[in-house]
Amino acid sequence: MEVILLERVDKLGAIGDVVNVKAGFARNYLLPRKKALRANEANRKVFEANRTQIEADNAARRTTAEADSKHVDGASVTLIRQASNTGQLYGSVSVRDIAEALVADGKKIAKNQIVLDRPIKAIGVTTVRVVLHPEVAVSVQVNVARSPEEADLQAQGVDVMAEMFEKDQSGFTEAFDPNAEPGTIAGEPEAAAEGAEPEGEAATDA
Repeated sequence: MEVILLERVDKLGAIGDVVNVKAGFARNYLLPRKKALRANEANRKVFEANRTQIEADNAARRTTAEADSKHVDGASVTLIRQASNTGQLYGSVSVRDIAEALVADGKKIAKNQIVLDRPIKAIGVTTVRVVLHPEVAVSVQVNVARSPEEADLQAQGVDVMAEMFEKDQSGFTEAFDPNAEPGTIAGEPEAAAEGAEPEGEAATDA
C-alpha cells in the first residue's frame, strides 16, 4: 500500500515522502496514529495544500522536544524488584514501569515514547531509548536491582552478578598434589609399590 508520510518515520522516509508499506502496517500503525495518509489523488492534493502548515507544526513540536530532551537525556531511574540468586526477575520490567518511574522523577514522558525491544528480565543497568519526537531521541538508564544497596553498586559500574559468581567459585577449592601420577586422586593412598604383585596372586616358592 502506498502512503504519504506526515512525519519522519524511521527506515521509511521524511514528511511528504510517498512510500510503499505492508497494508497491515499502514492500517494498524501509520494511519490510526496520523503518521501517514493513503496515497490517493485526493489526499495528495490535501497534503500539498497543507504542506506548509504540516511542516511548521512539525518544526514546533521538534523544538519543544529538543528543549525537553535536555531534562531527560542521560537520566537514570531505579526499580527494586525481587529476583533469584541468578539475577532473574520474578516477572519483568515493562514499558509502563519505566514510564511511571520517569514521570515520578519529574520527566514528561509518555508510555508510547519508550522503545523497549524486549521486557527486562534480569537485574542490571539497561540503556533504553526514548523518542520524544520522530527527529529527537535520547537515552535513559534503567537500574534494576534487588535492593537500594545493590542498585548503588550497579550505578558505580559494579557487575553484581559477576562478583557473586566469583565469590561462589572462590569457596570451592580442588585438592591438588603436584607429585601425584596422572590418573590418581589427590589424598588417596599411593598404589602398591612398583613391581609388587596384586593381593591374592603372590607366587609361592617351590
